[in-house]
Amino acid sequence: MALLPIGAFARSARLSPKALRLYDELGLLRPAFVDPATGYRFYDPAQLEQARLVAWLRRLGMPLARIQIVCELAPAQAAQEVAAYWAQVEADTASRRDLATFHIASLSGRTAMPGTHETLAIRYAARSDIGLVRETNQDSAYAGTRLLAVADGCGSGGTQASAAVIDALKPLDTALPAGDLLNALDDAVQQASTAVGSIVDAVPDAGGTGSTVTAMLWSGSQLALVHIGDCRAYLLRDGELFQITHDHTVVQSLLDEGRITPEEVASHPQRSLLLRAIDGSAGLQADTSLHDALAWDRFLLCSDGLSTVISTQAIRDTLRGAGDPEQAVQQLIEAANAAGGPDNVSCVVADIVPRNADIAPNAPARG
Repeated sequence: MALLPIGAFARSARLSPKALRLYDELGLLRPAFVDPATGYRFYDPAQLEQARLVAWLRRLGMPLARIQIVCELAPAQAAQEVAAYWAQVEADTASRRDLATFHIASLSGRTAMPGTHETLAIRYAARSDIGLVRETNQDSAYAGTRLLAVADGCGSGGTQASAAVIDALKPLDTALPAGDLLNALDDAVQQASTAVGSIVDAVPDAGGTGSTVTAMLWSGSQLALVHIGDCRAYLLRDGELFQITHDHTVVQSLLDEGRITPEEVASHPQRSLLLRAIDGSAGLQADTSLHDALAWDRFLLCSDGLSTVISTQAIRDTLRGAGDPEQAVQQLIEAANAAGGPDNVSCVVADIVPRNADIAPNAPARG
């Protein structure tokens, strides 16, 4: 039977020629013949069954790396793999549904009018640890009555960079109207970028110097969030853990595009490469958002020295089991070091509590 040119094969398989070229690059669906003169791809009609399977799995949202695994299996094993994937999708969907409900409630204005909120207070702890491998600690962590922040420096001036970021944020540790929270955070981050730029200019061989940051600013019953890089913020609410930041990394981008599986992230050679950081350059883009807090919410801010070595399940279990923020911070850092402590690790844990709860206030903490 004659070979089909890429256009005809794409129509029969219900795939685009662009998709077929991508699948060829990934080794997922190689053409039967490539014209050496023109580079034009031709396919065997017998490949249509695999191509249609790929198209069907993509419509299910399966990542390309996992589709490749399915295509290499015998039919019965492939069916089991698809069933396992779909079970995970349903579990993830349930988790996202809860997170969506949380954000929809915040965005749709289902919050109490000023003066009708339950009066809330915040309890917090912060700690930064060098780990078991690194010679210096380039992390910085801070927690106060209004401000929670974790920064992770990189490059030869990383220690100074992360400290400069925290120092730029610290003036926000005062009472602010809720409407000013996001602007105040954004202005502070721009000031941090200027400070880091000065470090880059002053430190010899400062190539790659910069810092990530994840910070929250508290006022009344709202928390404003700013995020750049691969530190993370989590919310524990009603026993369920939600990651409320999105990593700005190469591997997260590859994961979002379906080019790698979650299992491949930990061993990927580009896992430490950042797409965004505070490095003094112009055009700094930060993720910002505003979150309504409820009594007994527990927030965690951490550097990647925790999130890359401790599973989400273990983080959730620790946050659920620890009695107070100080215990939670200590147990999380101990867990990271018990897993080898390959990096500096910093954690800030904050509990939202009714103001009339029988809990004494605490002073600012800096890791």
